[in-house]
Amino acid sequence: MRTRYSALLAVVAAFVTPALTPAADPFAKTVEDANKKLVKVFGAGGFSRLNNFGSGILISKDGHILTVASQLLDTSELVVHLYDGQRLKAQVIVTEPLLDIALIKIRLDGKKIDESNGLNLAFFDFDAAVKRGPAAPGDWILGMSNTFEIALRDEPLSVQRGVVSAYTKMAGRRGIFEFPYTGDVYIVDAITNNPGAAGGALLDKKGELLGIIGRELKNSLTETWMNYAIPVVGKTEFKEKVTVKDKDGKDVEEEKTSTISVPEFVALAMQGKYKKKKIEDFIGQGGYLGIIFVPNILERTPAYVEDLVPNSPADKAGLRPDDLVSFIDGEPIISIKALEEYMRKHTRPGQKVALEVRRGESLQTVEVTLGQHPPRPKAVTPPAPPPKP
Repeated sequence: MRTRYSALLAVVAAFVTPALTPAADPFAKTVEDANKKLVKVFGAGGFSRLNNFGSGILISKDGHILTVASQLLDTSELVVHLYDGQRLKAQVIVTEPLLDIALIKIRLDGKKIDESNGLNLAFFDFDAAVKRGPAAPGDWILGMSNTFEIALRDEPLSVQRGVVSAYTKMAGRRGIFEFPYTGDVYIVDAITNNPGAAGGALLDKKGELLGIIGRELKNSLTETWMNYAIPVVGKTEFKEKVTVKDKDGKDVEEEKTSTISVPEFVALAMQGKYKKKKIEDFIGQGGYLGIIFVPNILERTPAYVEDLVPNSPADKAGLRPDDLVSFIDGEPIISIKALEEYMRKHTRPGQKVALEVRRGESLQTVEVTLGQHPPRPKAVTPPAPPPKP
């Protein structure tokens, strides 16, 4: 009986004995400090398959913010929320699709975008991050971002822990479109790339900046979703058209391979000296639809069809005036400019694309086989004026 009673006391004691105090989270202070150097970004979007929220990384006390070059920035009402809940306007300084990054800046009323606004914000030292160099496979990382819009005003951003799985070249796509950035990336074993995460920070275990969390992409080699970040030391190569003199002194076009890096972009963009690469200079015209759109007079004029070139690919496929082009192969189209950019970057003659168009109250899918662009008319040199008598 005594043995049974003693055993019962031991069981009761196991439940009533105060639990040991858990060890403090070793990353708590690191995350708290890093949260002050990040922002929530709100802009264009807000409808099916097009989020209007994202993340950004503060890289100056005056509110320069590094983020991804997404449709989110295509608005005059860009807003960022700071860690303490402040809601401030922001403005795009420059985007670079080849790197898939952009620099934006907080703009206070009455202040010009290129002058100090006196905010004195906490920020990541980007130059120091570049000097430290890339992380290696196996290194611990923290991913911080506004994933799924969990944070709105002063709520802290979401944090994920993991390790660097690989430091390699990008092989990604969105829908059927090959991703324009093909340079170096971190592949991580945490599920970092969710809606709203793009533009967030990849940090080492000390809270130092390693890279910019990218978009939701699939690996074009394995058809699996990627969790990646563009390193602060990332760079990519691209081919561009240049005009040179041949042996006879005539101007001829040649292709050359050039390199562009994240540090170069940031340094020049911060000074207001970065010149965005022209897509047509290194990609070409893309495939031809033959759509005549309504006058493109607004900042984001919807892609309404005004007319069709007779016997063009779009005409043969059955598009009609007043159709609104809303998607291409599942990718949202928010403006005429966005459609033209996608066509140049991601299509070629002979390719089939599925256009989802809003016709009246219904959404219809029209398959179009793209054609070659008609030749541009040659410039006519006006005759020289007759000599004066």
